[in-house]
Amino acid sequence: MVPLFKMMSQLGFLNTVWGFILPSLATPFLIMMFRQNSRNFPLDLMQAARIDGLSEVGIFFRMYVPIMKSTYAAAAVITFMNAWNAYLWPKVVLNKAEAQTMPMLIANLSAGYSIDYGVLMMGVLFCSIPTMIVFFVLQKQFAEGITGAVK
Repeated sequence: MVPLFKMMSQLGFLNTVWGFILPSLATPFLIMMFRQNSRNFPLDLMQAARIDGLSEVGIFFRMYVPIMKSTYAAAAVITFMNAWNAYLWPKVVLNKAEAQTMPMLIANLSAGYSIDYGVLMMGVLFCSIPTMIVFFVLQKQFAEGITGAVK
């Protein structure tokens, strides 16, 4: 975490959204998931596209991206859930009070002499609503992307 913090401070991304988002985009799990799903991509389809005259960039944008959209959707859901529920990295990179995430605010609700559990549970409910919305909107693509379904 220390080298990542140094890198974000050298780039000037402390107390910005980019310093919070960028480290969550290239996790080892997502790299492994994209690699495995890319290995399942049909080579015959790429060879047929080359015979038809498509360039490598054309193959990527016209063949690969549409077929792998379920993998992109699954990666988007996983990345959003991990970033939304993160506590430690936002605590390190976001120092201003205006730049607090929902888990940080919920942790602040439980700090004190007496805890109002009703307010705390309402905060947890409000914190989980965006992840439920993202998951239910992309549910079909998420299930296909996790199983590695390539048509």
